[in-house]
Amino acid sequence: MTNAYDVFNGDADGLCALLQLRLAEPRAAELVTGVKRDIALLSRVPQHEAAEITVLDISLSKNREALEQQLAIGSKVFYADHHDPGGDIPQHANFAQHIDTDAQVCTSLIIDRLLQGRFHTWGITAAFGDNLVNTAEALSRQAGFDEQKMDQLKTLGICLNYNGYGSSIEDLHFHPAELFRAMEGYNDPFEFMSDARETWEKLRDGYEQDLSQGLEITPKYSEGAVSIIELPDAPWARRVSGPLGNELCNRNPDKAFGILTSNSAGNFTVSIRAPLNNRAGANEVASQFATGGGRKAAAGINDLPQKELPLFIDAMKRRYSQ
Repeated sequence: MTNAYDVFNGDADGLCALLQLRLAEPRAAELVTGVKRDIALLSRVPQHEAAEITVLDISLSKNREALEQQLAIGSKVFYADHHDPGGDIPQHANFAQHIDTDAQVCTSLIIDRLLQGRFHTWGITAAFGDNLVNTAEALSRQAGFDEQKMDQLKTLGICLNYNGYGSSIEDLHFHPAELFRAMEGYNDPFEFMSDARETWEKLRDGYEQDLSQGLEITPKYSEGAVSIIELPDAPWARRVSGPLGNELCNRNPDKAFGILTSNSAGNFTVSIRAPLNNRAGANEVASQFATGGGRKAAAGINDLPQKELPLFIDAMKRRYSQ
């Protein structure tokens, strides 16, 4: 079996999970990834012959059929993820799964656990990127990092995550596969930031510029524990939609946020963030809409019709303002 594929979410968690694995187990593989919301990735792997497939940080619920097809043709699949699997997890001799939906766990921390902390700093970086701030800060202190180094890891994680947001690859600063190749081989995030300075500074500067624009926008709706922000149909807005929600939650830990980004169809792409002090319910809100899904703390709706916006606001109010 010579075909090999690494299938991973294009955000910080997917990148850092794969980086840890390939540092521990180098392997030439075709990279299959995309923008953060592009999660039905396993269907892109050819099904004409068996392969060695690693799948990281994409929901089993959106890839179940493709997984079953790969197993049926004899592929061996390693699967690590922290999203709701959407039902029973398949049992198969060729399927090694590590799925943990705990709200304080991300895929990179699952890999960090499996590798017994060999590349622990990348796991911490991903946790910051996934806005598991308390977890990442505790792990940083346990690892002996001072405030300056912890802030560096936090900024890197946020910027890696930021790069994954957009409606298409054209919105991103770097294709996630290109960004992975730039990170590849670095045992340590600090070395990456020092050596790959051009890549790192482009990410950091882009994030800071886009975030500053997002923070200037007055909420469309704000009452009690819920705030709704509407962003325009523009590349900068699509890039910062998720990170803006994370930043607002960090500044207002008792509030839930819905970040609406106008899309080309005249509808909204939505990022939902549960309150930092109550990391639950985002997936419940998202699942009430046809194209919604995600995790307890962070979820989204790919295409919310304009006419359903009042229903979305009501759903947020029912979940968080009572």
